[in-house]
Amino acid sequence: MEYALDFGWLNGAIGMIASGAAMTIFLIAVTTVAGVILSIFGAAAKRSRYPILRKAIAAYVEVIRNTPFLVQLFFIFFGLPRFGIRLDPVIAAMLAMTLNMTAYTTEIVGAGLDAVPKGQREAAAALGLPAWLVFIKIVLPQALKVIFPALTSQIIIMMLESSVVSQIAVRELTYEADMLQARTFRAFETYFVVTIVYLGMSIGLRRLLFATGRRAIAGGMA
Repeated sequence: MEYALDFGWLNGAIGMIASGAAMTIFLIAVTTVAGVILSIFGAAAKRSRYPILRKAIAAYVEVIRNTPFLVQLFFIFFGLPRFGIRLDPVIAAMLAMTLNMTAYTTEIVGAGLDAVPKGQREAAAALGLPAWLVFIKIVLPQALKVIFPALTSQIIIMMLESSVVSQIAVRELTYEADMLQARTFRAFETYFVVTIVYLGMSIGLRRLLFATGRRAIAGGMA
């Protein structure tokens, strides 16, 4: 039997798709800000003089990077209530995404920190600049410039992986797509449209990050 494409349902579904896309953007925005900030602290801590701190960060990174994101999400949402910690699905999703992203971006930021020549730090220290100012004004901007393409790719990957949080009923784009195809029985058309939306969001986010990153790095090195 020949299959006939039908997109007639799309006019009535634009609101659901837009709402799901907005939730996806919200999740990745919160995750990106929190994850990048935490990863900077994590990368610095992993290179600190304190062995316990270095080992703790290394263990955290290894655990997160070697376990599935879905398992981490289920552990937070379904496991923590056993200890009396019950989180709203959106909060649980943001926490799981932030913890996952921080582990990966800690290694990325760390690679950038290692790429900054030690001579520049020593020269700044010789001028009497405090260590925190050297890190913020000299080391970090150069490190971010080196790792920005990899950091951008990781943010895009995390946005795409956010579809997993539909499993705990977070009404992001994939959740809304599941509801639409269950209502219309047009799975091919539904997921085709959602694929185009994800593609557009990925391209738009990449361009936004590169534009924002250039300005931020230029300002940090000024």
